[in-house]
Amino acid sequence: MSATIAIAIFIISYIFIISERVNQALVALSGGVLLLLTGVYKWNDAFTNYIDWNTVALLFAMMVLVSITKKTGLFEYIAITFAQKVKGKPVPLLIGTAILTAIGSALLDNVTTVLLFVPIILTLTKLLQLPSFPYLLTIIFSSNIGGTATLIGDPPNIMIGQAVEHLTFLSFITNLGPIVLIIFIVMLTIVVWLFRGKLTNNQQFSDQLMKMEGSIYLKKTPMLYQSVTVLSLTITGFLLHPIVHIELTTVAVCGAILLLLLTEKEISTEKIFQEVEWVTLFFFIGLFMLVGGLQEVGAIDELAKGIMWLTQGDLPYTALLILWTSGIFSQIINNIPFVAAMIPVINEFQSYGMANLDPLWWSLALGACLGGNGTLIGASANVVVAGLAEAEDERISFSLFLIYGIPLVLISLLISSIYVYLRYLLPFQQML
Repeated sequence: MSATIAIAIFIISYIFIISERVNQALVALSGGVLLLLTGVYKWNDAFTNYIDWNTVALLFAMMVLVSITKKTGLFEYIAITFAQKVKGKPVPLLIGTAILTAIGSALLDNVTTVLLFVPIILTLTKLLQLPSFPYLLTIIFSSNIGGTATLIGDPPNIMIGQAVEHLTFLSFITNLGPIVLIIFIVMLTIVVWLFRGKLTNNQQFSDQLMKMEGSIYLKKTPMLYQSVTVLSLTITGFLLHPIVHIELTTVAVCGAILLLLLTEKEISTEKIFQEVEWVTLFFFIGLFMLVGGLQEVGAIDELAKGIMWLTQGDLPYTALLILWTSGIFSQIINNIPFVAAMIPVINEFQSYGMANLDPLWWSLALGACLGGNGTLIGASANVVVAGLAEAEDERISFSLFLIYGIPLVLISLLISSIYVYLRYLLPFQQML
């Protein structure tokens, strides 16, 4: 009975989220509360087991850092300088946005990258009178694709790296880097082709841009130097994560608190907290509660076990099925809990005599990370971008995103299937 209730609440909530008639955070939280009222799980279980407070805290900390830094005019300065480098031309601006987002997502993590980059792009699109949707869409796609390349780029990769000791930072780059580069080029080509008609250059705004002095936007007060220093230290902490083994959330929270303490005289903490995207944070909490209901009744575990039962231990079939299943379901239930359910199941294959599990891990990473591009709730970065855009009255439609997201996921999974087969499965079959 509990399983039926949990699945029904999830499906109904998801329908309301897609319809966008009610605030998405309110829908997700309402679904979570219904799970509590119907006894699917208790609040203590939701609080301790299902709500990923690390993700929530990381988002909150980065929102604080970005909010303070934004008041120094740094983002406007970077935006104007970047736009002037490409002479305000829309297509080069889109390509540059994609490249910077992908690199940032690989070296940091995709959530942090979009938190830093979206304010810059929204500033630029308003300045040049360009539609923001193509750029925001490109940021989401690039962040998820770029984040796939490294251990710290996307939460699913972090979880896989923590579960499998021999998969190092370098392992992720050498195994996933080549295919990520191919998919990124394909994605960028498609996006530029689709939006070429809307990305027209307005010479008047471009000329105005080239005459602007970006430095006049910088407020050269102590807060500017404090913000840049603390933000740089935080990013350095992210990069040193594989060496110092301090959690990314810890680094981000320490950076946020330090910057709040340093800038308290210039801007009050209360004002900064008022500017945090609380709706986005509560949407994450509600989403984790909804998926937690599926975990509590064993729905996700049964799905994972069903995949393994279908493959009967055949490595090529298992790898490709994991790739496609994780890619498809990560669009619906968010890739973090799905990967959490799949990790112990893949480990079980060792008991079936399967010695080399690496192709399965790479298939899971590719499917979960790339599948996140399918919907606005498929990955954490998507939700964050949507929240930041809505705060600036640049709302991204859930249904419109699906039109572009799902085809890209299918293309990405097809390319990944060819890559996985040629690099891992074909050599394995030749050894038999």
